[in-house]
Amino acid sequence: MEITQRKIFKYLLNKKIENFIGVPDSTLKYFIDEGLVNKKIIITTREEEAIGIGVGMTLSSSKSLIFMQNAGFANSLSTITSLVQLYQIPLIFLIGWRGYLKNDAPEHTKIGKIQQDLLKLIGLNFRIITDNNWKKSCDWALAQNKKKKPCSLIIRREHLD
Repeated sequence: MEITQRKIFKYLLNKKIENFIGVPDSTLKYFIDEGLVNKKIIITTREEEAIGIGVGMTLSSSKSLIFMQNAGFANSLSTITSLVQLYQIPLIFLIGWRGYLKNDAPEHTKIGKIQQDLLKLIGLNFRIITDNNWKKSCDWALAQNKKKKPCSLIIRREHLD
């Protein structure tokens, strides 16, 4: 997934996503590293902070992607539903899916099991990225962005750290 995550970053950057803002997640380490290499990453301490910065930049016509781990996604549900979705701010969320693998840490297991259900419950459309469908998934997210709809892309955790 290393090469794919680096390709995803470059692809979205070339498609005019200008801001990549979020909280580090080991699931997304190659995506974040590529952003650091390109000096296009803003690291925040909380997901809500990343969303606030991304909303401000998007409202000033600078497209943004917010990256986070799935526990952070759960923490930011109120901000997503009461700000991003309510005002139809076209953000792309890139969410790492911890708790997907067997024998993952107990604190990852619960949120990993309900992550897709949470996305469905709040009506945030999503696609799960694989090595085979990453470009098609990114194009879908960019199309959602063009329609002024927030959406999310999910990257599965592939190994335990």
